[in-house]
Amino acid sequence: MNILIKNIKELVQVEREARIKVSGHEMANLETIKDAYLLISDGIIVGFGKMEELQNTAKANEIVGFEVIDATGKMVFPSFCDSHTHLVYPASREIEYIDKIKGLSYEEIAKRGGGILNSAMKMQEISEDELVESALQRLNEIMKMGTGAVEIKSGYGLTTDSELKMLRVIKRLKSLSPLTIKATFLGAHAIPAQYKSDPTEYVDLIINEMIPQVASEDLADYIDVFCDRGFFTVDDTDRILNAGMKYGLRPKIHANELDYSGGVQVGVKYNALSVDHLEYTGDAEIQALLGSDTMPTILPGAAFFLNMVYAPARKMIDAGLPVAMASDFNPGSSPSGNMQLILSMASILYKLTPEEGINATTINTAYAMDLSEELGSICVGKKANVFITCPIPSYQFMPYYYGSNKVETVILNGEIQSLS
Repeated sequence: MNILIKNIKELVQVEREARIKVSGHEMANLETIKDAYLLISDGIIVGFGKMEELQNTAKANEIVGFEVIDATGKMVFPSFCDSHTHLVYPASREIEYIDKIKGLSYEEIAKRGGGILNSAMKMQEISEDELVESALQRLNEIMKMGTGAVEIKSGYGLTTDSELKMLRVIKRLKSLSPLTIKATFLGAHAIPAQYKSDPTEYVDLIINEMIPQVASEDLADYIDVFCDRGFFTVDDTDRILNAGMKYGLRPKIHANELDYSGGVQVGVKYNALSVDHLEYTGDAEIQALLGSDTMPTILPGAAFFLNMVYAPARKMIDAGLPVAMASDFNPGSSPSGNMQLILSMASILYKLTPEEGINATTINTAYAMDLSEELGSICVGKKANVFITCPIPSYQFMPYYYGSNKVETVILNGEIQSLS
């Protein structure tokens, strides 16, 4: 399909030369073009500029036969990239939400068999087809709100069979959904009850049985570990990452959500693509991340939902780090995949400017999935994953006007998607 979007009020996050991420003070810069056009051909962005440039004869001849969308009064953004989700799950956990309201902590709920272990029990009972059906509904939901790429983790299996089931579901979703999907193996999401007295035995199972089978079926792009207080230690994480890397699985780490766990440092040590959560991030963690290739990724939805401390995003950016923000869409601690809301939280809760927030939810989250060479900005040669807003006064309106869907048209892989 060839598409011309014309009369765009403002084309947001344009790049003349592609960047893979944006760091420090550069996150405050956001290039846009007012009164713009965008050309898409065969799924790729092939041109953009000011409308007046489109009027010359050469350009006019190039676009004969293009489907034309008039975006008068509307803006065009690159689709959001959501680099951390658990959106394949067997059931919601609203009863635990009520427990939280009554004052129980995340750790207290986990200790009595709730949380991740609750989902793991139900995961063993549900079929792959049921998981695919429910996950497709969630993917369609987040697509309507502007997400064009998503990372999905396993981790609600905690047995070899159930972990493989989850990853096979994610593999099926890659072929069924227009979203760009990355799969992460997270067998080390929690320690099953039967291994509480000897967690090393479960780590051995992950290393000796799960990882080889995941790799043999080519089911995962990345490997993850929940390295935090009450979950997996730095030594456990070290062993698991070593094993995964032997099979070509690059690390992504759950780190420092509950304490200063050492997860950031072990992630940097193993060149993790990202370290995620980061509520407890101090000078030592910032120093470890500076100069690394690891993307610090904050998950505002989880901190908000669990009423936790907020990661020091402002301090991290001021120190020169890049920052990404993702949804952590999951049934227990962040039951929303709305990246428009995450963009709003970036400003409301973390004091990022709209420009910094847009960079954090597009180009930097694309980097956190190793996709920033093809997604995350409006750039010639990149995949045409974009959305057109309803009429809005400015791009700053996107984080400001929280709570409603401001996306009117979604284009993924150069194809206009049905939002019905």
